Amino acid sequence: MGEVDKYEILQDLMRRRGFAWGSFEIYGGSRGFYDYGPLGAAIKRKIERKVREAFQREGFFELETPDITPEKVFIASGHVEKFVDPLVECQKCGARFRADHIVEEALGIDTEGMSAEHLTQLIREHNIRCPECGGELGEVWYFNLMFETKIGPYGDQKGYLRPETAQGIFVNFKRLNAFARNRLPFGVFQIGKAYRNEISPRQGMLRLREFTQAEAEIFFNPKETEHPHFDEVKDEVLRLYPIEHQLKDLGMIELTAEDAVEKGYIMNTFFAYYMVMVKRTLLDIGIPEDKIRFRQQLPEERAHYSRDTWDAEIHSERFGWVECVGIANRGNYDLSKHMKMSGADLTVLIHYDEPRTVKHLKVSLNMKRVGPKLKKDAKRINELIQGWEEEKKHELVELLERGGNAIIEGHELEKDDFIIKEVEEKVTGEKIVPHVLEPSFGIDRPFYLLLENSLVVDEDRTYLKIKKDMAPIEVAVLPLVAKEPLKGMAYDILRTLQKVGFIAVYDEKDTVGRRYLRYDEIGTPYCVTIDNQTPEDNTVTIRDRDTREQIRVGIEELPGKLRELIFEE
Repeated sequence: MGEVDKYEILQDLMRRRGFAWGSFEIYGGSRGFYDYGPLGAAIKRKIERKVREAFQREGFFELETPDITPEKVFIASGHVEKFVDPLVECQKCGARFRADHIVEEALGIDTEGMSAEHLTQLIREHNIRCPECGGELGEVWYFNLMFETKIGPYGDQKGYLRPETAQGIFVNFKRLNAFARNRLPFGVFQIGKAYRNEISPRQGMLRLREFTQAEAEIFFNPKETEHPHFDEVKDEVLRLYPIEHQLKDLGMIELTAEDAVEKGYIMNTFFAYYMVMVKRTLLDIGIPEDKIRFRQQLPEERAHYSRDTWDAEIHSERFGWVECVGIANRGNYDLSKHMKMSGADLTVLIHYDEPRTVKHLKVSLNMKRVGPKLKKDAKRINELIQGWEEEKKHELVELLERGGNAIIEGHELEKDDFIIKEVEEKVTGEKIVPHVLEPSFGIDRPFYLLLENSLVVDEDRTYLKIKKDMAPIEVAVLPLVAKEPLKGMAYDILRTLQKVGFIAVYDEKDTVGRRYLRYDEIGTPYCVTIDNQTPEDNTVTIRDRDTREQIRVGIEELPGKLRELIFEE
């Protein structure tokens, strides 16, 4: 058999058999949007359920927040300023393109982190033209990828469709911390839609403008980064592609989670534990182990909030290694930004095992000296200074020691205007802004890559060898012929299986051989056939999709046997 294009075969299968297709087809479609058909929606729900179960096994809480978010939230998070891509417009036909993609394709260079001015310069120096019409390209500018909207009838409150589900968790931190009884670490997750106004969506379902995310935010004390259950996962082998190996073209390495931490590839056991969790979840979904790797993002690739990020990537025959899960150390970036913007206290009080004696600065105004000068402002400024963070007090002392004067609320104050003392006190705890580790699953990309990696093209059949518990239809009930009593018995068996929770269908059209192939094609793991022996002894055959072998079982034991075969129970 000659070379086959699995991508084209799969695209045809997805459209023809009801997995997925481009949205708004009767109106010509719109790039970056896909509809899930009956079979696709069933698999997508199963992927979501697998991820949800993985998070729940870790004791995480689930949250649901709005898709539409006021602008202030994304000003604080940095998305208004930094969630941008470079855009360029053709001066002849008006078509718009990702400027970095245009330059990369024309010159074969990496444009990561380039300014709009630099990209414009390259386009002009190399006379790069519009790929559609050959026209001249204009100046590059940065385009925000968030969908903008107006909240309310007057249009006076700007909002955005969320580009990630994470911010809905961060802005609820105060309530979530109370729910967790002020004890770190704890995790919160959300599964829902996110929206990114991609300039030029490409690669089918791998780059969408509306997609589903499953993100967990794990809040922890940065001084405690040893995961209490790391021993349970320390021997799990991870395939890693760290920064150094990418820069020196050294290829991937395989290490146990414990060795990866000890050798410094992964920053700590807390991070490594959740990398293992991600790998095991992808395996549970049905992604082959040899198609999974973890690639460490280069510094210039990382999001503005990230201290370190590893991407779980799945291999595609057509597209190469595709990012499907990001595991990012967000530090305390988000909570600190929202504290500053909102004024809310998003700290956690960490209790010490025993009281500690600490030294700190006590700064106040010399009221006798400054009272006549500050008058009615004296009391208010004194309270303001006393409430400063320790770091700000030290900055004041350093300024005054250098002979400088402090400007506070428009008043210039000298060293003698302050009373500064170092005091000792016993404390039982401290307030910290928690750090965050974020495993962020895409759902749509694993959906497509599960199908691609399950597709088998043989000489006599094309079928989806999908993990059995991930199949969109788990059992097909087939009477050998559409006549009584076989037909009636088949319906009774169908209803029994449906009532105990199987996704089962009945089919009597065509020969039984053609029906077998029809259900093989969509990944149905087992077909139950009611034949002429069934009325005599109440037995049926169960046919295996992969081996095509059949076993005979009694009708009464059928549900239990199928549960054992499909779910390994």
